[in-house]
Amino acid sequence: MMGNTTARLMLPLIEPGQAQKELAHNEALVLLDMAVHALVEAIGLDTPPAAPAEGQAWITGAMPGGAWTGHALALAGWTEGGWRFVAAREGLAVWDRASATAARFVGGSWRRAGVIAAPAGGTTVDAEARATLAALLVELQAQGLVAG
Repeated sequence: MMGNTTARLMLPLIEPGQAQKELAHNEALVLLDMAVHALVEAIGLDTPPAAPAEGQAWITGAMPGGAWTGHALALAGWTEGGWRFVAAREGLAVWDRASATAARFVGGSWRRAGVIAAPAGGTTVDAEARATLAALLVELQAQGLVAG
């Protein structure tokens, strides 16, 4: 027998014989809209913004307060009906607008792409290898896979 939510994103399921099935269906669509190809304004906030726009989302901090209480490290999105939350799951990915990089939930925390320094140092300098590595680093930064 199935529960009343999906296992991973806790999306509401329609129950057999359920009245007002459109409510469960619409709630699931709102949560999917927030979680699929997620775009967040910032990561790690403990206080909800004062005037969010519909469709904006954030990753809550470890000790969120106010309307976010009880939703640590979650994806919090502002909707027409108020705050909606998607609990972080291993591998959940978001695009962080503030840093223009990807972030992923791994091992119980949100991790942004790391900064990689340009090639330097060494006793033998290979200019072509350094130029290739520098070009690769620029492209990885442009794709948001590493921070600049």
